[in-house]
Amino acid sequence: MDDIKYGEILLPGDEKTQDRREKRVRDKFWPTMKKAVRQLPFGRDAVAAFYCATDPKTPRKVKGILLAALAYFVMPADIIPDFFAVIGFSDDMAVLTAAIAMIGGHIKEGHYEAADRALADETLKP
Repeated sequence: MDDIKYGEILLPGDEKTQDRREKRVRDKFWPTMKKAVRQLPFGRDAVAAFYCATDPKTPRKVKGILLAALAYFVMPADIIPDFFAVIGFSDDMAVLTAAIAMIGGHIKEGHYEAADRALADETLKP
């Protein structure tokens, strides 16, 4: 997957696209995370990105980029199937890493603190 593909995946989209992605991410993020948490080397970043993307204070463009990356993470079909343990999540990690690089410092310490609390919870409830 090259930079052009990342750029296509991470387009923030218009308001309707962002709303659709947010619904998909809200519906599927935690079930996907529960299944994958033991295999994810980037779990803390994924959960912090979720909290940033769903934070009403997050700018709309930043929210759109994060929702695009998280929607890719929760998609049942992706470039490398996730059932291949850690290797299966490498494309998801690359997309999320690219998104985090694009949004700069918008994921705040409070988002990471919320991620730490969620990851410490055995049930991974938000």
